[in-house]
Amino acid sequence: MKYVPEENYYTKDHEWAYADENLVTIGITEYAQTALGEVVYLDLPDIGQRVVKEESFGVVESVKAMNDLIAPVSGIVIEVNDVLLNNLDSLNDDPMNNGWLVKVEIDNEKELLHLLKAADYKKIIDKKKK
Repeated sequence: MKYVPEENYYTKDHEWAYADENLVTIGITEYAQTALGEVVYLDLPDIGQRVVKEESFGVVESVKAMNDLIAPVSGIVIEVNDVLLNNLDSLNDDPMNNGWLVKVEIDNEKELLHLLKAADYKKIIDKKKK
């Protein structure tokens, strides 16, 4: 089983979100990183940019594919993991912790209720393995 922390929320697009009051940290799941393979390019929004739930907020490109990053919530980007822009090792080696992408000040905390809990996300990735 891939690393799927219980305290996070998840999307069917394999992004994770960790909420601390109105601040949401967003990244790609370990499952997504494994499926992508080694990430070689990352395009993230700027601080102050608005992201919209279920819309693209950036791009992740690997040796296998290029994918849009889909926002799990709407809000304003207040922090970007700048370390990743120069060195993608954290994203490739630890996507669920040090490989986080952005932190967003969420518009409406109720949006979190529409995301997947860990148990439901595990069911999705278990089906894909079969």
